[in-house]
Amino acid sequence: MKNILLIGLGHFGKHIAMELNQLGHEIMAVDENEEKVNDVLPYVTSAQIGDSTDSDFLESLGIRNFDVCIVTMSGNFQNSLETTSLLKELGAEFVVSAAKRDVQEKFLLRNGADKVVYPEKQMAKWTAIRYTSDHILDYIEVDDSYAIFEVQVPDNWIGKSIGKIDIRKKYNINILALKEYGNLNMAITPDTVLSSSITLLVLGDYKSLQKCFKL
Repeated sequence: MKNILLIGLGHFGKHIAMELNQLGHEIMAVDENEEKVNDVLPYVTSAQIGDSTDSDFLESLGIRNFDVCIVTMSGNFQNSLETTSLLKELGAEFVVSAAKRDVQEKFLLRNGADKVVYPEKQMAKWTAIRYTSDHILDYIEVDDSYAIFEVQVPDNWIGKSIGKIDIRKKYNINILALKEYGNLNMAITPDTVLSSSITLLVLGDYKSLQKCFKL
């Protein structure tokens, strides 16, 4: 469990609060808008109404006590930038800020953000990859080059062992686990035989996946 400071409670911020709540973290939520603060009260440990560009207000929150500070202020980039910078000045351990454009990402990183999330760009990429292939069922980006994909077993692999298809050697793709009827199995060996009821969780880059699975 971690102590999280969440600043900015628009749609994205509210969804983050809900997810953090499910994960069991302690959350302090902050926004200038009283209605937005009230909306997230069921999901957070505590909440404050205030201006995050006010250094005195931010300091009163005890910034050094939080493991992660998340800034998701979508309406005003200048406020987001100032908030990110102030958090670092006040000793924030780790700051994650949201951006809408590439240029915003660059400014946030230069002004104190340890990481920048790009919700619209990341969702666009996920949607483009997920829904232009008949074989990819899910997709989690690891970095700019690699991702974990959940893919269907090709028909010509059914009945064959993982060692027989040997996609690691042929395509530089690693099979991390098998999923069958909702159950995850990570105890796989070269002798594990594939069936039509199985999906594969594989790690690789998209171009290699295209070649391997003929996407």
